[in-house]
Amino acid sequence: MKEYDVIVVGSGAGLLIVEKALAHDLSVALVDKGPLGGTCLNLGCIPSKMLIYPGDRVAEIREAGKLGVSAEVREIDFLSIMERMRNTVRKGESHIREGIGHTENLDFYEGAGYFVKDSVIEINREQIKGRKVFIAAGARPRIPSVKGIEKAEYLTNESVLQLREKPESLIIIGGGYIGAEYAHFFSAMGVKVVLLQSNARLVPDEEPEISDLLKKEMERWMDIRTGTEAVEVKKDSSGYAVVAKDLSSGKTARLQSEKIMIAAGRASNADLLKVENGGVKTDERGYIKVNEYFETSRKNIWAFGDAIGRKMFRHVANREASLLWDNVGHDKRIPMDYRSAPHAVFSYPEIASVGLTEEQARQQFDPGELLIGKAKYSEVARGEAMMEEESFAKAIVRRDGKIQGFHIIGPHASTLIQEVINAMANDLDIWSIGKAMHIHPALPEVIVATFGNLQQVE
Repeated sequence: MKEYDVIVVGSGAGLLIVEKALAHDLSVALVDKGPLGGTCLNLGCIPSKMLIYPGDRVAEIREAGKLGVSAEVREIDFLSIMERMRNTVRKGESHIREGIGHTENLDFYEGAGYFVKDSVIEINREQIKGRKVFIAAGARPRIPSVKGIEKAEYLTNESVLQLREKPESLIIIGGGYIGAEYAHFFSAMGVKVVLLQSNARLVPDEEPEISDLLKKEMERWMDIRTGTEAVEVKKDSSGYAVVAKDLSSGKTARLQSEKIMIAAGRASNADLLKVENGGVKTDERGYIKVNEYFETSRKNIWAFGDAIGRKMFRHVANREASLLWDNVGHDKRIPMDYRSAPHAVFSYPEIASVGLTEEQARQQFDPGELLIGKAKYSEVARGEAMMEEESFAKAIVRRDGKIQGFHIIGPHASTLIQEVINAMANDLDIWSIGKAMHIHPALPEVIVATFGNLQQVE
């Protein structure tokens, strides 16, 4: 049995650990079943945004009339859009594979590895042992318990990327981030979309008023049914029939579509890795249990990224990996601070958030300590020029000026919020942002306007 200083399972954010270990002249084994580069490069962030960007352009053309511009989309080359995305993904994985092949002191074990005992992993009938093991095995689509679903050739965020022909109609089961983003993309491509969401709210982790506005805007182009559960799926001559149940009334409806897509959440790959054989414990959802330093229940085994189910975004996993490595072997360790961990939803309109929601802030602080501010894009000159009447930003701030949360829905939300993220990460207050000169007329003025509208929480 070959023994290594470090074994890393997962080639997404796990590659950061590989690089750091190699920089310290340690022997390293990388275990991954593929595709190389992990979810973000191959199945998530990168390919989905390459699809959504042309979707955004279609949506802008579709709404140009409000600005007095008469425009129309004459043709969409669906296959070209999909091939461009696939070519980029192939190039990315090829680049990583080439780099691994030329790296000294690194052995790559390509296959579905699993623990056989403490710190021992088997891949393709070969066993290896690590003095230190880092698990970055990621997650996969969670398939809900729907009658008949096991017989359906459903799409997921993984298989949807292999489509070559645009479906005429699509039912998406799930209204979280993935469901909302792909509903926007397919609708923009001219597909008849129905989105079924069992929760009463679309993207329920966002502020209620943001969820409401997103639903209102997206319903202009598709059928969105919140508080509705898919209870049965049947294959028929025209595609699929889905029986949808309204959870408040109990009434059912039979919906038809050519394709169905499952976007009902994520499941940790910890079970595929058989972590229990290595003495690594998981929680009731199947995610690996770790402490604030990403230590598992077994000494010298760490886990991070989607497999632990905290903030399931690549930029967060990258930060976790970097902090984890810096803590290993040191007495004075720094815990991960998720307060300034941001995220974006590339729906239309776009959403970006960082920090606490209002509900979370009310649970943590006395209402007398909190101030809430809101500002519409239209309150600043650039937003008015864009005729953005509904888009807005929302701030949650303590009385001492420290920002607890910030949320935006509207054009360029993921870019606008970066100013607030930087302030929170550096423990700056709202007056520090106000001291900075903001370009006029430009959209970042909406950040200043939001802080200018702060009011006492009732």
